[in-house]
Amino acid sequence: MKNIAVLLGDGVAGEILDSAIKVLNKTAQVYDLKFNYNYAPIGGRAYDELGVPLPEKTIETCLKSDAVLLGAVGDWKYDNLAPELRPERALLGIRKKLNLFANLRPVKVFDELLFSSPLKPEIAQDVDVMIVRELTGDVYFGEPKGIIKKTTLDGREIKVGFNNMIYDEDEIRRIAHIAFKSAQKRKNRVCCVDKANVLDVSRLFREITTEVSKEYENVELSFMYVDNCAMQLVLNPKQFDVILTGNIFGDILSDEASTICGSLGMLPSASLSDGKTPFMYEPIHGSAPDLAGKNVVNPIATILSAAMMLYYSFNEKSACDSIYRAVKDVLKEGYRTRDIFQKGNELCTTNKITDLIIEKIK
Repeated sequence: MKNIAVLLGDGVAGEILDSAIKVLNKTAQVYDLKFNYNYAPIGGRAYDELGVPLPEKTIETCLKSDAVLLGAVGDWKYDNLAPELRPERALLGIRKKLNLFANLRPVKVFDELLFSSPLKPEIAQDVDVMIVRELTGDVYFGEPKGIIKKTTLDGREIKVGFNNMIYDEDEIRRIAHIAFKSAQKRKNRVCCVDKANVLDVSRLFREITTEVSKEYENVELSFMYVDNCAMQLVLNPKQFDVILTGNIFGDILSDEASTICGSLGMLPSASLSDGKTPFMYEPIHGSAPDLAGKNVVNPIATILSAAMMLYYSFNEKSACDSIYRAVKDVLKEGYRTRDIFQKGNELCTTNKITDLIIEKIK
């Protein structure tokens, strides 16, 4: 029996999690697996129920589970809350509490969705990139940080905001190992993306990554500045295999890369720890509160996140592959939610495309 913590967030979170769990249940039947789901609130839902976006009970539920499946958090109605009470703060908090330092974001273009990509088909075809993003350091967590008042030379008092971009060599070393191990299962190439021409922290990132690379002689290591990488992802994304980068650069680049696939609704993610705490899986898209309850959201990113859970947390590669094949088969037959709909396709609701995927799992 595998215990899965299901974190109910905001907006469409309930709908996409429901789809993923239905798919997991069908997979469990086919592959003789047993799952137990432990539900807990997070984000705005948790604030409404308990007054904080990340309750201790939710953290406890996660720590007692074998894996964590998260929907999405955030809603415009919480925009005026104090920063520490906003739903998004829960994401940073749960990553810290579970020591989820490595975020894996696969960017894979399905042939069936080539014409949903904003890039020319010949550029988007066969794109298969893994972005390995460090998740617990950088400017999001660096100290000191804050907003202070400062007196200028001409006597005016003004506000100054600052955040500290910081990494130590242990943090860099552990994420680098994840990137190189990922490359060994792919095409044996790692591109470390940084801003070493102007940032000391990036120079250290390069130095430690180079040291780690010596343990992986079959993996080719290259370096690229982040601004050039942003351009190259549009010009020639197929040149990349594994992209290794820090928290803020990874946040931006992975969202850019996601558009190559035609929709945020297609892309899953996995956040890994050192193995002492459970891994967490979630779609990369937001909570889309404007779509909540309309049965129109694309659940595939969350379904594929559940597939990643089967692979990384439970070592069930065959079960994982069956979900990917089912998704591909449904797309091949022309079924689409509205975010990936093209003329000639059959438009599906959230529930319908979920049911179609379930039928294909075998």
